[in-house]
Amino acid sequence: MGTLADVIRTVISPHCAANLSYFFDYLSSEPCFCPQTEFNDKEDSLFFNDGVRRIDFILVYEDEDKKEFEKRHTFQRKKRRREYFEASLMKMGMELEATKSVIDEKLTFVKVHMPWDVLCTYAEVLHIKLPIQPNDLSSRPSPWRYLSCITKYFYPNEDLIRKEAEFFTAPFEKDRLDFFHVRDRDAFFTESMRSRMAYYILSRAPYEIRGSIKKFGITKLLDGGVYKAAYPLHDCRFNVKSKEEGCPNERFLLYQEWAHPKSFYKMQPLDLIRKYYGEKIGIYFAWLGFYTIMLALAAVVGLGCFIYGYKTQETSTWSKEVCDPEIGGKIVMCPQCDRECKYWRLNSTCEASKVMMLLLCFLLSPCLFFPAHFLPVVTLFLEFWKRYQAELEYEWDTVAFLEQEEPPRPEYEAKCLYERKNPVTGVKEKVPYTACGRCVRVSIGIGTVLFWILLIVASIVAITVYRLAAFFAFSARLRAQDLKELEPLKEYVTPQMATSVTASLISFVVIMILNILYERVAIWITDFELPRTKTDYENSLTLKMFLFQFVNYYSSCFYIAFAKGKAVGYPGDPVYLLGKYRNEECDPGGCLIELTTQLSIIMGGKAIWNNIQEVLLPWVKNVIFRYCTRVASEKVIPRWEQDYQLQPVSKLGLFYEYLEMVIQFGFVTLFVASFPLAPVLALVNNLFEIRVDAWKITTQFRRVVPEKAQDIGAWQPILQGVAILAVATNAMIIAFTSDMIPRLVYYWSFSVYPYGKSSGHTMEGYINSSLSVFNTDDFSNFKENYYKLCFPRYRDFRFPPGHDRQYEYTMQYWHVIAAKMAFIIVVEHIVYLTKFILSYVIPDVPYAVKEQIKREKYLTQVILHETNLKLTRNKVLTFVTENVKQPRREIATESSCQAAG
Repeated sequence: MGTLADVIRTVISPHCAANLSYFFDYLSSEPCFCPQTEFNDKEDSLFFNDGVRRIDFILVYEDEDKKEFEKRHTFQRKKRRREYFEASLMKMGMELEATKSVIDEKLTFVKVHMPWDVLCTYAEVLHIKLPIQPNDLSSRPSPWRYLSCITKYFYPNEDLIRKEAEFFTAPFEKDRLDFFHVRDRDAFFTESMRSRMAYYILSRAPYEIRGSIKKFGITKLLDGGVYKAAYPLHDCRFNVKSKEEGCPNERFLLYQEWAHPKSFYKMQPLDLIRKYYGEKIGIYFAWLGFYTIMLALAAVVGLGCFIYGYKTQETSTWSKEVCDPEIGGKIVMCPQCDRECKYWRLNSTCEASKVMMLLLCFLLSPCLFFPAHFLPVVTLFLEFWKRYQAELEYEWDTVAFLEQEEPPRPEYEAKCLYERKNPVTGVKEKVPYTACGRCVRVSIGIGTVLFWILLIVASIVAITVYRLAAFFAFSARLRAQDLKELEPLKEYVTPQMATSVTASLISFVVIMILNILYERVAIWITDFELPRTKTDYENSLTLKMFLFQFVNYYSSCFYIAFAKGKAVGYPGDPVYLLGKYRNEECDPGGCLIELTTQLSIIMGGKAIWNNIQEVLLPWVKNVIFRYCTRVASEKVIPRWEQDYQLQPVSKLGLFYEYLEMVIQFGFVTLFVASFPLAPVLALVNNLFEIRVDAWKITTQFRRVVPEKAQDIGAWQPILQGVAILAVATNAMIIAFTSDMIPRLVYYWSFSVYPYGKSSGHTMEGYINSSLSVFNTDDFSNFKENYYKLCFPRYRDFRFPPGHDRQYEYTMQYWHVIAAKMAFIIVVEHIVYLTKFILSYVIPDVPYAVKEQIKREKYLTQVILHETNLKLTRNKVLTFVTENVKQPRREIATESSCQAAG
């Protein structure tokens, strides 16, 4: 039958069902049974009862024989599948040992161990890179080394977390074991490597054969209830060191120096995170930390600009004129809705105008260039992240992690029914669908995503209708009532503000409901499409989820920024939505404050909701589970049972972490011009997010199965796309949503001759210039409750009644439009040019990393060359020796024959 390695190579290398048939025949040759043992009362032990074989994985099942008699027969099928699965594992070389639960006698824990020969075989199959020689290249000294006496307090304790020695590595080959740096066989493969290889086998071991249908994989067994859980072990408790000799206590160290709240100011121990949880978790926390540093720089500038705006808002001519009883108090504004709305005085928006000026002072100050400076900073962040990512790729041995090295998903392999010719190798291979079938699957997926996006658009229209109806109601009541019960907030409770806050809250609730519903749909569509590898699966799901989330989260903000108040007509000829609802207008100062309110509610509500989901719910579930399964204090609970009491890790847990941060990145970059404090809030949130995520995966969840990852995947181009879009959105927010351009046009052109009467540039008179005059006799829908007032005002640039071109746009309007378009074009071109120049001049891979990669490739080639020469030399010597011995035998035979003759 051949050796285990020969069998595994025959099975795994093609990754298709044609070769699996031979493997299944091999497995079904003779039965094997998992040995049962008693717990040896060593609560921190990570080994079998013999104390020699390390536990690489744990399987948990509920004993079917303990079920009630009338239901027992329904569980026999599960038992047969489990026994066949465990027999398959043992025939693949795995060693198993079962132990009954200390807490629940129905539960049984199966410990899985991978012997040295199996580890070597699968390390070669998975192309795991292992050390061949110590790194002899001198590392570049840190630029912060002169401040080490200060910076050392911001790094993890080096006495606890020591820096590991650096090695040149190469993909493992069993035949060349002598050329790898093997000092200790037990420590040669790290725990994360062993868990990864164990999970690879578990995902491909068969559990049932029915004719030509072969079923395999631990995932299907977990979904079917054959096993209740499958997970690798934590090496110790998070808050207590292990009593076992030689235990690295890495979980304890991670908690003390990373996940504990007292370490919030310290840098992350990324190498230890990668070693314990795998490259995929490590690269996420590396990206999150790098992104947070970028936010820290932007937050300092944004906070400074906000303080500047706060200090200078009282000096604003706009606020003074609006709040002045002699100016704003005498300006009567037209009703903003039909029927119940009444005339109102401009100074009723005094407090709201001060808040508005806080934002406008930010834009009209030297901080105007903050958005223009912030967006190139985002480009620098993305470019320097690529460089940092390249360093991590080299240090973590993921440089050569190519697609062909990533095995297909078990779900993909199980559906392989059709044959096709591989366009690269020319070899026939099995695929789960034809070209036409793939087209149908993709079309269904695209159609479903578009349907849900249209559903979001419908919800936005519904919320817009609510805005119009609510504004009508608030306008009729708030200005008719004294609102004594809201005395401290009376000046801020305007119809616009009340409508904005309530609509934002409703929008947030709708967003979260649609997210929950669409999440299930997106997963179902991606499962239906059957991507080949896990990377393909995650990229496909990422694109679907982000496209939906982008429309879901940002559509209401885009409506306020670019649609609201842009097509309202004028009092004598208003524009109606659906022929019934009069389009809502912005405040006299613009829609900027409403956009800021919307962003604040959605960002804040999203952060609170995510923390409840990520922290509170797992903690409550663990407390309830421990309470329901509590035992007498004298009982010793083994390591594997302690981990079983923790929460299982979601299959897409890291996906949601990325999605949360990328959505936040969109809020910070797309709307930074309207909300300068967005980087500050995002920074505070991320400082908590890093430690909350660390605390969560270290203390509340079972250990994740380590996975290989070269980069952040599809999120990288999404971030770049958001950064490019942010240039246009911020330029348009400054131009169309804020009142900055009209003010500048008035200041530089219309406050002086020939349009103004002032001798110098000033903002005095801007209120009067920005408000047009209307004659109430021209109301087309005049009602009795619209009492006659000769000339009320409204926000627009139109000729007054009685003019030859009455109610048509004035020259100032066209000046403002031209200035807005010029501003957008100039700012976009300057920022885009800066972005592309920075992208071009900053290399993605540092020069020192390129040198190290070349050195490693050279050493690998030398080793392979020497190995091949040695093998060739041995073969030649063997051949020559045999050929020399053969003539000697023939000569000796002839001589003996002659002597006998």
